[in-house]
Amino acid sequence: MNLPPLAAIRVFEAAARHGNFTKAAEELGMTQAAVSYQIKLLEERVGTALFLRLPRQVVLTEVGARLAPSTTEAFEILRAAFATTRESADGVLTITTIPTFAATWLVPRLGSFQMEHPSLAVRLKSTRDMLDFARQEADVGIRSGETKWPGLVCHKLFYANFTPMLSPALAASIGGIKTPEDILQLPVLDPGDPWWTIWFKLVGIEKPELRGDVRNRLGDQHLEGRAVLAGQGVGILTPIFFQSELQQGQLIQPFDVVGTGKHAYWLVYPEARRNVPKIRAFRDWVLSHIDEIKM
Repeated sequence: MNLPPLAAIRVFEAAARHGNFTKAAEELGMTQAAVSYQIKLLEERVGTALFLRLPRQVVLTEVGARLAPSTTEAFEILRAAFATTRESADGVLTITTIPTFAATWLVPRLGSFQMEHPSLAVRLKSTRDMLDFARQEADVGIRSGETKWPGLVCHKLFYANFTPMLSPALAASIGGIKTPEDILQLPVLDPGDPWWTIWFKLVGIEKPELRGDVRNRLGDQHLEGRAVLAGQGVGILTPIFFQSELQQGQLIQPFDVVGTGKHAYWLVYPEARRNVPKIRAFRDWVLSHIDEIKM
């Protein structure tokens, strides 16, 4: 025998527990007539009466009395399962982010977020692929792009600015960096990066002859940053990602001239979930820390 409609079973469970159609209707947000109708449908499927309809009350029949405890137990199991699932979903924040943002900005600061929100566990998915929130599991994302995305709330964090950086030892190898031309004496990481042309044009050099193989590509900016820290060459990097290294003297930014690309970094999440508490908490935390950096 196939199960009767779940809606009818749910009505029966409430009516049996209350011993009253009216109270069952109030609990379920239904009319008493709708409760009576669902009970009738269930009785037709079972093939026997489940309640005796007395003048001012309803009483379970023998069959109804045998069925009621198992039905209540089944719904309690379901309620517990969904409650556990909800607690798990509410207690875990899944963030999808591009690798450079994760490695250089988010991960070093993530501990402060977890200290402010100890009830939240964080799952980080670092990927260059653009996640589809409708098909993949994530609560919020960090994206890089020129514009907003339909269906998503988009908070612009900062533009992908860029300027040359190098290690103190590499700078010292030619007696220091005093003019932009000095950079041309040193090996350059990823000389095919269009940021180099833009930056040198800002300092008045139209066709810089960069030392390095234009076929070299390190891919993500945080990997280029590691190579720069190791003294392998001069990199063109986004200052906000390397503030700690600059402050500690591990990297040098020899010039204040900073180029600005069209791409920006964005915090995004589905419009329909903008008021979910864990998403609000992360949004407020990220934006407050970005504001501190910009000040």
